[in-house]
Amino acid sequence: MIPIVSIIGKSNTGKTTLIEGLIREITHRGYRVATIKHNRHGFEIDHEGKDSWKHRRAGAHLTVIASPEQVALIEDTKKDYAIAELRDRYISEVDIILIEGYKKNPYPKIEVYRKEISGQPLATSDDNLIAIVTEDPVTVDVPRFHKEDIVEITDLIVDLFLDQQ
Repeated sequence: MIPIVSIIGKSNTGKTTLIEGLIREITHRGYRVATIKHNRHGFEIDHEGKDSWKHRRAGAHLTVIASPEQVALIEDTKKDYAIAELRDRYISEVDIILIEGYKKNPYPKIEVYRKEISGQPLATSDDNLIAIVTEDPVTVDVPRFHKEDIVEITDLIVDLFLDQQ
């Protein structure tokens, strides 16, 4: 089972910046990373006039775009897949999955917290919180990191989820 770590926080707290740093550091250590970004508003990666767009407009339920360097899959769905369903259905050949955009989930969480945006942290250790990243004073019973502590946060992730593999 591929381990999953969720990076949570309100909009504009620095989640994506943290994930970018973690991806760089984790891959630098030789591990393979996948990410899942949830967008509850929907998105479009296919563009009008492109062949793949024409295939979908003609009725294709699933379209794969492939090149020697990348593969993309565009699939129409009838539901919002759960994280485990996405992992099991689409992700393989990686050591860890970092997710962003699912605030309420059962997976281990690292919260990016900024008092001026969030008021109070979103999660507690009861919510499977394993760390908090903040510059603000906050009382939590999990490790507290600053946003620049990418190496130390990666150490925590490796110790908890990757050293056992």
